[in-house]
This record gives sequence, structure tokens and C-alpha cells, in this order.
Amino acid sequence: MSQARLFPWRKHLQLVLRGIVLLALAAIHGGLLRAQDVPQGPLAPPPEHHVNRVANVSEPEAPPSLPEAEIIKHFSGKEDEYILSRTRYTYRKTIRIQEFGPDGQPSGEFVLVTQPGRDADGKLFEKVVERPHSTLQHLFLRSEDLEGLQRVPAFPLTSSQLAKYDLKYLGKEQVDEVECYIFQAKPRMVERVKAYFDGIVWVDTKYLEVVKTYGKWVTDQGDVHAVADLPFSLFETYRENVDGKYWFPNYSRSDGTLNLKGLEIPVRLVIKWSDFKAIPNAPQAAAPSAASTTAKP
Repeated sequence: MSQARLFPWRKHLQLVLRGIVLLALAAIHGGLLRAQDVPQGPLAPPPEHHVNRVANVSEPEAPPSLPEAEIIKHFSGKEDEYILSRTRYTYRKTIRIQEFGPDGQPSGEFVLVTQPGRDADGKLFEKVVERPHSTLQHLFLRSEDLEGLQRVPAFPLTSSQLAKYDLKYLGKEQVDEVECYIFQAKPRMVERVKAYFDGIVWVDTKYLEVVKTYGKWVTDQGDVHAVADLPFSLFETYRENVDGKYWFPNYSRSDGTLNLKGLEIPVRLVIKWSDFKAIPNAPQAAAPSAASTTAKP
């Protein structure tokens, strides 16, 4: 349903719910989002996604039409299905790290393109399919510096992980014309060597599938940085419906500020997954476990 067709009271409700989500996200970051410290130029949302950020709060005005426990059970079961199904697909993964100048425009970038492969034992790994290139002015990166990104689970709230989280219903919101339930996920405890997701998930109200996530991974030592020494911890991740059956991540972004030799350099990490293709007769690999997320990926 388009925004123009919403009744006035629903418009008011939508504004209230956006405030709820924004406050929850601010709490995730311990107050104001660090990304707000970056000049406004590089923070403009990419044109393919409209992003609503967060401000003030209240309790949701009404509970969801389905019991919360039923929604959670259903979407976590779907996550179990997707984590296995994605091992039977090939895709193109493009990782782009950008630096921004004082004018808010990109001043350099590092680009790496990979796709999934299997070793002689059938174990999945990511192989480089295009030689990485860099025009970064302040950073020197190699493809191996980004290996930690491979160990960040794409599906954090599988059924086996639910007991480790407190999930709170926040309200409803539309994501790219899909009406969604919003849940906040917080780990019940944190550990030294194992990281847990701390953030928000958007769940399609019709099919009860996760279509978007926003959050970070945490341990008792603090936030986990997916790329060592770079300020990328909070990730906003959208998903794409593949073959009409599976919601796989297709776009993830993180913004931050790099303090280097007295300079404050706005930086951005964007990961895009594209060209999903089912592999005929592909063996089903063991599902990667969120429990394997380590404190220093």
C-alpha cells in the first residue's frame, strides 16, 4: 500500500512507530549514532533504498495481530531454511570501502569481488574473481584484510539462537513497500570469545520473513569490528527475494569516521550480493552457525 493511500490516523501512527525504532537504534549505539558524526554528504542513503533513521520513543500503540511468540517462531524457522538454501546458490559479492573528502564526495575506494566456491572436501569458501583495485589515499588494504566479513552470520536469529536473546516488539513500518513488524533483539548475556547480534529486525507481516536488519555484534569486550582497525560495527542490511522463495541479503552498509594522524576521515563499507543462481544438483553444505561468530572476525 502506498503512502498516499494511508488514512490520516495511520500516518500519525507511522510517525510514532518510526520514533520508537529510532530510539531503539540510538540505544544500540549508546546514545547518538556514530554515523551522525560523519559529514552529511557521504551519509545520504543510496538511491535504491529509502532509510528512516530514529529519534524519540514511546511504547507501541497496539500489539501485532498475531501472538509475538508465533511471529518469532515462524521467522526464525525461515532463517534456518535460508541459511541452508543459500549454500546451494552462487552469486557475485562486491565489497567496496570508500574514503570521503571535506566536500562529502568519495576521494578513493577499494573494491573486491568474490563468489562462493568449494574446496576438495566440499567446504564453502569465497574465491576472488576480480583482482582487487584501490585508489584509497589514506588506507592500504589487501583482500585478506576483509576475511573477517566472511565470518559475520547473514542470518543472526535462527531457531537455535533464540534462547540467547530477548526480543521486544516495537511496532510496524514499511520497508520498500513491504509492511513489516519490527523487533528489537538484545543478547541476554555476552561472552569473551563469542559475539551476539544487538539490533533490530524487520519482519514481513504477510509471510513472516526477515527482510531487513540493523545492528552490530557484541562481546563482553564491546562492539565487534568486521574489518580490523576500521570503524565498521553497525550494519544496515536489506534482503532480496530470490526465486520467489528465499530472502537473501543483497545490500549491507556501514558508515564511520577513521581517526588517522590527526585527521577525521569519513569512510563507508558497502557489500552487494547480486546474480543469484541456483546450482543444479548442489550438495547441501552444513549450515554456518551463529555460534561460530568470534570476537575478532
